[in-house]
Amino acid sequence: MSLEVKIMAEMKEAMKAKNEATLRGLRAIKAEIIKAKTEPGANGAITEDGELKLLQKLVKQRKDSLEIFVQQNRADLAQKEQEEINVIERFLPKQLSQEELTEALKTIIAEAGATTMADLGKVMGVASKQLAGKADGKAIAATVKELLSK
Repeated sequence: MSLEVKIMAEMKEAMKAKNEATLRGLRAIKAEIIKAKTEPGANGAITEDGELKLLQKLVKQRKDSLEIFVQQNRADLAQKEQEEINVIERFLPKQLSQEELTEALKTIIAEAGATTMADLGKVMGVASKQLAGKADGKAIAATVKELLSK
């Protein structure tokens, strides 16, 4: 079942339940899907990989906004962003814990033969592909830097 079909089904349920927070998050996802499908070269379709990237982008945008709202003591807006993050994350694969991420990156570093910070790019390329959707890019980069600096 495609992401768009899942979103539409959940939107109907959210409307019936009058769940405004869930509906807001689902509408944001639907709007991004429509935008992605109508981009030049998309041919009215979006790949599963494209859906994953789209969801990650939405979560990242909301986390950035959440951070800003918390700094500015805007609890009302921060709560809305957190609610939308919770809805969007339901459609993403389970995120790796820090320990799981560290172990996966140790394996990737060993396979790549990386030993110094000069090998960062080589490791990041492989890690970004293998861990796509399972971990945040910032977390991957920070952990790789930490492991290579030892």
